[in-house]
Amino acid sequence: MEPPKRSRRATTPSATSRAARAQPASPIRIGDFLRPEAVIADLSGRTARAVLAELCQPHADLVDLPPTLEALLEREKLGSTGLVAGLAIPHARIPGLPRIVASFGRSKAGVEFRAADGGRSHYFFALLTPEVHAPEQALERQIYANLLARISFIFERPALRRAILTARDSRDIYRLIAHEDELHRRRRQAH
Repeated sequence: MEPPKRSRRATTPSATSRAARAQPASPIRIGDFLRPEAVIADLSGRTARAVLAELCQPHADLVDLPPTLEALLEREKLGSTGLVAGLAIPHARIPGLPRIVASFGRSKAGVEFRAADGGRSHYFFALLTPEVHAPEQALERQIYANLLARISFIFERPALRRAILTARDSRDIYRLIAHEDELHRRRRQAH
């Protein structure tokens, strides 16, 4: 009887050293990916497709809009990115995109987005990521996973969600997100 085969990926020194190098040098900040001008205070779309199209607009200088919208829609077909408590994090890999970028949109009325909790989505954090290939892939995936986790974590706070829902404009929304992100970073550093 042959011994079970072990994954070469997990056991080779080069895989281990690549994983070690994949650690970001410093904690990421949402502001590294979200520009103030990519915040939309009042989404006008009432459907998932319309909201996703609006969220693509701030990145028209970096992406071709129709294929980017289609990539986001295709990702939604795999499973909704509507989470709980009104948060949705639509995301897709975009060929030719030079770096991860984000946009944020608020819908006071909410949009049906097939959220996990069955509620309407009010807070849309769209993430567009480049299609990357080894050796950059491990680092890019880690940054992306950390960014998703950070967004999910800070939006768990009901006070932040209420403040964003009642914020006056996109500048106020951006400041609220940046402030909450900084508080989270400081808490992590203190521990």
